This record gives sequence, structure tokens and C-alpha cells, in this order.
Amino acid sequence: MDTDSVLRLMQDVAEQVINPRFRALQDHQVSEKNPGDLVTIADHESEVLITAALTAAYPEAVVLGEEAHALDPDVLDRFNAADHGFTVDPVDGTKNFVNGSPDHAVMIGEVRAGEVVRGWIWQPQHDAAYVAERGAGAFLNGERLTMVSPEDPAPPYRTARRAWVGRELPGLGTLELTWACCGVDYPHLVAGDARALVYNHSKPWDHLAGSLLVQESGGWIGSNDGGPFRPQSLGGGLVSAPDRGTYDAVVAALAAW
Repeated sequence: MDTDSVLRLMQDVAEQVINPRFRALQDHQVSEKNPGDLVTIADHESEVLITAALTAAYPEAVVLGEEAHALDPDVLDRFNAADHGFTVDPVDGTKNFVNGSPDHAVMIGEVRAGEVVRGWIWQPQHDAAYVAERGAGAFLNGERLTMVSPEDPAPPYRTARRAWVGRELPGLGTLELTWACCGVDYPHLVAGDARALVYNHSKPWDHLAGSLLVQESGGWIGSNDGGPFRPQSLGGGLVSAPDRGTYDAVVAALAAW
């Protein structure tokens, strides 16, 4: 499938099974995988449809879906061992979706030989399609993206870990909450709406598309201890920033905690 075909797949699936449930979910269509970790019928149905289409187009590839991993954690090992794979986050920001917030997204990331080569973020309620290809750039609705440097007054440093909200990054500032959806957070970083993003875990389906979007826009992403971003990892934290200098400053501040 070419890049535009994958995007159309995401848009079609969202129109078919996600948008009709937006602000229309019934109680029995929402459950918890873990306390506070919500999943909906839209998550399950959209992942099944996207996975089937990707598998039909690329039978040799391993598709790592968020909900499939919840049922079969061994799929991560198969994904990591494969030369070609895809990650699928069928409804990123599920809690936002359940609460009626438009800040949710569908995300797909593609990996070849351990490197993220393509990424897609579709925000159905914002009608915003973010696409990145390794070496070819990042785009919003077909228009090339370049990382916007934060302007004065500087926007906050943001974290997805609620326990860190209000905590001081020594010498930098206080952490504020992200938009609680990686598929919304990363585009906001590119737009200059955050000084940096700080995450406490690196689940591949959450970060592959956004990581490539940031890199192809001119930004920087790596682990929160200064190491490289590893698309196969489920552990550790991540820091994403508009430039290497800001990334290094955040990593140093985290080390001072």
C-alpha cells in the first residue's frame, strides 16, 4: 500500500466505526483493561479492520496492535524479531474519546529492519492528517511541516505522567499535563505549543508515528536517560523536543531529580 492508501484506510475505518460512536457510546461499549485504562468497542473494531487490511497487503509483516498486545503479549516479541512490521493504535486517547473530547487519533507506524520508516496520525474530529516518511519529510494535510521554535512567552514543558504534573524541572520550569493523547501531543510539539514532551513509558504503538513526525520536522527524540529512541521498547521513558539542545537540557534536569 502506498502512503496515501494507508491514510485513506485509517480515514475510512474512522468514518465507519469510530466517528459514529463519538459522544454516543453506551455503557456496555466501554470497559477497563486495567484500572483507569479504558477500551471501547471502537478500539476493538477499528484495530481488527486496520490489521486485516495491512496483513492482506503485507502478509510477511507483523502487525502489533495495542488491543492485540493486551490479549497476547507475545506479539511484541514477534514484532521485534520481524524485519517488517506495523504498529496500530486504533483510538489513541481513548479516555478523551470516552469523555467526548475531540483530542483523539488513529495511528499507524511502519518499521523496517528496526527503523521507523513511515508514520500516520489521523485526527478525525480535527480533520487533520499527519504523515511522515523517513528522508522525505513530514506533512499536515499534504503541506510540509517544519518544527516551529517556541516563542515568548515560552510554552510549558509537558508530561503525560499525571504524578509529575507540577513537578519542577531544575533550571527549566514546571511540568504541565500534555493533551493526554500522543497523536495530539506530537503535532502540538511540532507547532511550537510545548517546550518538550516527557513520557514515562515508550509503548511502540503510542510513539512510532509521532517520533518520525518530530524527526522529519527537524526535532529530536530519545530516551529520558540520554539514549536513542528504540521503536521496539516497552520500557523506559522518552523526551521529545524541538532541538537537541532542549532535549539535552531536559535529560539533565531529569537526572537531577
